[in-house]
Amino acid sequence: MHGAVAGHYLGCNIDEIDAIKANFSTADLSPKIKALLAIAGSVQKGGKHVTTDQIEAARAEGADDKEIHDTVLIAAAFCMFNRYVDGLGTWAPRDRQIYIDRAPERAEVGYISSIFKKA
Repeated sequence: MHGAVAGHYLGCNIDEIDAIKANFSTADLSPKIKALLAIAGSVQKGGKHVTTDQIEAARAEGADDKEIHDTVLIAAAFCMFNRYVDGLGTWAPRDRQIYIDRAPERAEVGYISSIFKKA
């Protein structure tokens, strides 16, 4: 779902999102986003994997403290969320088109609309 929403925001298709996920460093992304994604990738391994050089590189590309903070926070939260749902043995539809079709609504109104339907 998150890849489909990212594709919606970036105006690209799921294959392009897959390519970004496979190797963001060669993707058509800004240097600032690439630097922040490098930090996020280190957070996935563990918070202590984030290096001073990565922080300095992000700052050199224009990232401020809030953007660096939010990158670390979001990456850490997703690691926790993934462990949580995996630990509960949840499942997700394998048909990626379901997520692509839902992406515009998720981007517009978030996830609340999937829980509370309008009368």
